[in-house]
Amino acid sequence: MKKKLVSLLMAMTMIAGSLAGCGSQAENTEAETQEQAPADTAATEAPAQTETKQEATASDEPITLRMAWWGSQDRHDKTIAAIELYESLNPNVTIEYEYYSFDDYFTKLKTLVASDEVWDVFQLGGNFPMYLDKICPLDEYIASGVVDVSKISEANLKTTRETDGTQLGLTNGINTYGIAYDPAMFEEAGAELPTEDWTWEDYQKAADTITEKLGIFGSSTFLTSDFIAGCSTYIGQQGTLGQYSFFNLDLTGMGFDDPQMLTPFIQMRADMIKKGSYPDAGASAEVTNIENDFLVTGEAAMTWVAVNQFPTIYNVCADQGRELALAPLPKVTAGGNSGALIQSSQMLCVSQDSEHKEAAAAFISWFENDIDCNNILQAERGIPANEDVRAALAASATKGQQIMYDYVDSISQKPTPKEYNVLSPDGQDQVQDNYLNYIQQVVSGEITAAEAAEKTYADAEAIFK
Repeated sequence: MKKKLVSLLMAMTMIAGSLAGCGSQAENTEAETQEQAPADTAATEAPAQTETKQEATASDEPITLRMAWWGSQDRHDKTIAAIELYESLNPNVTIEYEYYSFDDYFTKLKTLVASDEVWDVFQLGGNFPMYLDKICPLDEYIASGVVDVSKISEANLKTTRETDGTQLGLTNGINTYGIAYDPAMFEEAGAELPTEDWTWEDYQKAADTITEKLGIFGSSTFLTSDFIAGCSTYIGQQGTLGQYSFFNLDLTGMGFDDPQMLTPFIQMRADMIKKGSYPDAGASAEVTNIENDFLVTGEAAMTWVAVNQFPTIYNVCADQGRELALAPLPKVTAGGNSGALIQSSQMLCVSQDSEHKEAAAAFISWFENDIDCNNILQAERGIPANEDVRAALAASATKGQQIMYDYVDSISQKPTPKEYNVLSPDGQDQVQDNYLNYIQQVVSGEITAAEAAEKTYADAEAIFK
């Protein structure tokens, strides 16, 4: 590693999807995968600044922390600026950082896990059960006051807890999924604009119409969110509220019994690829981060986003003279379950391999709680969990950020199951990879959508055997 490679609180449980995106400046490949609760109304008093000099960094002893994350270039720039602020406030602390694309991040992480050299502070999403052995829980640092959770709700803290109540990290931001779209492209093509109650049939019809009329993709790729935000959400939209989920609540098996419940969604995906209204695997591979998504480049009229990404692409498109909007996920049936849940985008964790665990915990506390820090970060990872930070940011929100706040506020008002998963089971990544391959096999005619559904279900069920 090189030092400086260039010099509305949601009172509800959230699932930790793999929302979220990443590259060291030496190897600068970047991919955003994702991943928010609305800001509360402004506090009656000016929010107090978080104490910067934590117990762990108060001594004069030099401390070097290693940190890594994935994300877009916007995330890289803002995180580096925040790190530099922390170092200026804590002269004895040096933070060596690396950043990666999503895929490269986890390739590197797996290498470090094998050698017991995981970064002191590292970022994880909904796949964190795979790395539990490398996470140092924060409970003792919360108890000692090194980590301040006084302004983070119980509901938000739950998003990054293990099922036994162990606090594994602090959420980087509250998040959910949506469809970002260009209304002008819809109108030019004569496609019906998304509504609060549109269905997957409406989504497909609009995408196909846009492709026929404009010669571009109707919808851009779901990237690595396809499994969680796509077919998994599709299952939760069926039946009565909370009747079905992809995996059961205690992650010991499946949350539905009939694999054919997946078939319509898989068929839709394959049909859109064949029609050209959705990118195939080759075209999808061209999207390496949210900033070069086909919606941003003008080659698609809509795209699936973890909504913390929306302000970034809103600003890029605004510079092009385009104005984006944000629509909810399509439903199986109009008036049916939305399937949308407020989620944690990612969390920052302390590594079990760290020689400076307390100092790492202190940095995480500052990163999540300090207003000056978050004025730099600007909710890029999702709306902050700290109520004072949210109030401060809401007061100066950009138009893209305000759309994000309003959207998450509306999602929070939708009926939500009393209980749902906050973890993803170990092995889900392989299930997702296989699922995407099965869709391509449906496109090529090697298998049917019904067979792809059976295979996807069997792969997921096999996790628990």
